[in-house]
Amino acid sequence: MPKISNKGISMPESPIRKLVPFAEKAKKAGKKVYHLNIGQPDIKTPEVALKAIHDFSDKVVEYSHSAGFESYRNGLSGYYQNLGIDVNKNDIIVTTGGSEALLFTLNTCLDSGDEIIIPEPFYANYNGFSTSAGVTVKPIATTIENGFALPKIEEFEKLITAKTKAILICNPGNPTGYLYSKEELETLKNIVLKHDLFLIADEVYREFAYDGNVHHSVLNIEGLENNSIVIDSTSKRYSMCGIRVGCVVSKNKEFMATAMKFAQARLSPPTFGQIAGEAALQTDASYFNEVSAEYVNRRDVLIKGLNNIEGVICPKPKGAFYAIAQLPVDDADKFAQWLLEDFDLNGETIMVAPAAGFYSTPNTGINQVRIAYVLNVDALQSAINILEAALKVYPGRM
Repeated sequence: MPKISNKGISMPESPIRKLVPFAEKAKKAGKKVYHLNIGQPDIKTPEVALKAIHDFSDKVVEYSHSAGFESYRNGLSGYYQNLGIDVNKNDIIVTTGGSEALLFTLNTCLDSGDEIIIPEPFYANYNGFSTSAGVTVKPIATTIENGFALPKIEEFEKLITAKTKAILICNPGNPTGYLYSKEELETLKNIVLKHDLFLIADEVYREFAYDGNVHHSVLNIEGLENNSIVIDSTSKRYSMCGIRVGCVVSKNKEFMATAMKFAQARLSPPTFGQIAGEAALQTDASYFNEVSAEYVNRRDVLIKGLNNIEGVICPKPKGAFYAIAQLPVDDADKFAQWLLEDFDLNGETIMVAPAAGFYSTPNTGINQVRIAYVLNVDALQSAINILEAALKVYPGRM
């Protein structure tokens, strides 16, 4: 029998989706499952985007330009310019979600065996994308005790070798909800300029910065024009994850020309996704104000409820719609599976994402979970009650 590749064998499972079979079994058994495991918002997709798909009347669904429709890229450049980010259509390649944007970036910036530094915990699929590109992840630890703030510059210096080619951040962060300050981004600027590295920023949650905090893009940091690359997506901004349209943005012309070769190899991004994405750019600002206010309300209910449970620690996120909670359990993987297989409160249970899968360092985050506050307040309150009841009877409680 032919052998599977070592790359395939080393490809990590998704901590977000690996418990799906147990959730499906629980549902078949009649349990209601509250999904806190995945960032699939229940917020309505803007009507203007849905209408654009409904109104499509062409007789043939054609390929677009490999960089995406020119009209869409012009629209995106206008969106960025309204945020004070000075880019044009030639600085943008439309991709199949933010995932493809990151794959293009990794393959453009790093060779097989090269290293990328990522503050952990980080979006779990960064591990998968890095494995796919043959890139080695060098994690730099952040801690729940200080809210997952950026480590000191000395800690980065310890990890940098001749193979280090880039630093990757998510801002605001998934899974922590941490929002980098301008001062922290300046620290990163000093590091990447000193060591001639790329600074890759996943900024898909930029609209969701709370409590008066402001999101700062790496594209606006003076002196980083040739070092900074932004990964972006429509999925979370407009609550249309299934559209699968994102983009990669950079002022580095050599980077963009090289990334274009990867874009050409896959021909074009999705037509209907681009149609919806372009239409979504017409969304009124009030949409984001309302959505942001809703997420703040959900966050506050969740964080207060979690920290009121004995033994639970959960920092208050400054952005996105995720939180990392430390639980008084022996193993969050076992606990998450137990919740689906062996526990319910009045026929209801919850599904969480074990946080160990968001770390690259072995045996780290084993008593932590990521919770996505993408459900309404009533559902979140029910989920908190279920978690509290479950922790009281879980056999592996610490």
